[in-house]
Amino acid sequence: MLNIAVLVSGGGTNLQAIIDAIDNGKITNGKIALVLSSKEGVFAIERAKKHNIPYLVIERKEYKDNLEFSKEILKALSTFKIDLVVLAGFLSILSNELIEKYKNKIINVHPALIPAFCGDGFYGLKVHQKVLEYGAKVTGATVHFVNNITDGGEIILQKAVYINEDDTPETLQKRVMEQAEWDILPKSIDLICNNKIEIENRIVKIKG
Repeated sequence: MLNIAVLVSGGGTNLQAIIDAIDNGKITNGKIALVLSSKEGVFAIERAKKHNIPYLVIERKEYKDNLEFSKEILKALSTFKIDLVVLAGFLSILSNELIEKYKNKIINVHPALIPAFCGDGFYGLKVHQKVLEYGAKVTGATVHFVNNITDGGEIILQKAVYINEDDTPETLQKRVMEQAEWDILPKSIDLICNNKIEIENRIVKIKG
């Protein structure tokens, strides 16, 4: 049974998708041992409280730099004996030290089909704005391992979502979450919890 930490910065919709997937058996051999927020007062904390999940708030603004902030997160991950870190709308950058300590044990969900519309500056609603400005016909979501390059880690799963002519960034964001993110993020967690993933030459292979 892997101890999972879900790192959040906002409403926690992806956190809820993970909670639901554990409750209905879509994620096995894993439990959420910690919800860690980089902001006070976000709704993700209320979701953790409702489901009796331990939570912590480590506010980025309270630390002089990213290194000190990440050290505090590392302490929390160690205290709660975390095996897998899931970034679910977490808007702060993690230090290289933390990423190295949890090499191939940190995953992120990105609201586009990497390598398109990703990298520095591509997060949240901005991604969907750029997708629509470009005139893309298909977008989607990607779950990937986290390394020291923004959105640069090995891809675990992707799922495509078609774009409607009348889409706005808001409607597209909602559909990508519902049709892609809430599907492939729990699936990726379940694969990791059941030791069904191996990485060979930067390619993720799914066993069984």
